[in-house]
Amino acid sequence: MFLDHLTLHLEAGHGGAGACSFRREKFAERGGPDGGDGGVGGSIAIRATRTLNTLNPYRNQRNFAAGRGGNGEGSLRHGTDGASITLEVPLGTVVRDAFTGEVLAELMEPGQTVTVARGGRGGLGNNNFKSSTNRTPRHAQPGEDGEIRDVDLELKLIADVGLAGLPNAGKSTLVSRVSAARPKIADYPFTTLEPQLGVVDVDGVNSFVIADIPGLIEGAAGGAGLGVQFLRHVERTRMLLHLVDLSDPMLEPEEAIAVIEKELAAFSAVLAAKPRWLVGTKLDALQDPDRRSRFEALCRARGQEPILLSGVTGEGIRTLVYKLGDALLGSGRA
Repeated sequence: MFLDHLTLHLEAGHGGAGACSFRREKFAERGGPDGGDGGVGGSIAIRATRTLNTLNPYRNQRNFAAGRGGNGEGSLRHGTDGASITLEVPLGTVVRDAFTGEVLAELMEPGQTVTVARGGRGGLGNNNFKSSTNRTPRHAQPGEDGEIRDVDLELKLIADVGLAGLPNAGKSTLVSRVSAARPKIADYPFTTLEPQLGVVDVDGVNSFVIADIPGLIEGAAGGAGLGVQFLRHVERTRMLLHLVDLSDPMLEPEEAIAVIEKELAAFSAVLAAKPRWLVGTKLDALQDPDRRSRFEALCRARGQEPILLSGVTGEGIRTLVYKLGDALLGSGRA
């Protein structure tokens, strides 16, 4: 199952205590203090990696604790530092403090790392407190506590193009035709239950990433259906393709467009303001030519050249890929 939002409980390691010790060696009558410092507690960091695309590794383990620093010893022996922990997450993960909501980091690049819980400082041994007026200090510092923090991890997939549309609008079919991704395709709604990413080859050299999310229905922004919980995955896209099923006799193109635009605006003003192309789908199953004419008129009224395609026959697929390549990369073909 696709996991894209969870909370982790993190405990950094306590610092080790400093030692209170004195040299007791033959021929060293006034050896003086020799207590070593405690070790630093282990910290916990979060690092982005390309090898993951969900937060599933943390489905069954949500609590993590770093190692405790060792105590100092006599003969100026310092305690060992506690073992630190680095948790790996997918690119595009937002890390927030679960209590304050503060964004600690947005991990967008491979290897980008943020320390979210710092280990406690080790206590100083009594050797650090000797002076001309206190040659036999009999105290040392305890180690400091490590940070304890709950963090929210929210994954927002990184893609160039996001697909939006009603269930069964042909989004999964389009992804399967333009990329190597193989989402589930069937003739009933909600076949897509989790986001899908596909890499689209434009001309053998250049490519872009396309993201498919479960179909939206009216009221999605209020919790209806599946798509609203995944809309965050198209928030970072550079543009949206709004797929409209032209073959559906029960819903006019104008109505289908209005439903999706309303839900996008209700979810996020930023998402609603993204560049968006209307794409008429299922051209092979279109029975009423008037629906095509009205859809084309809607596109032109928005200043957009009509885009129509068929996922079954492949008509219009490469033309769409080249147009997207031109828009995103400046490398497509006319």
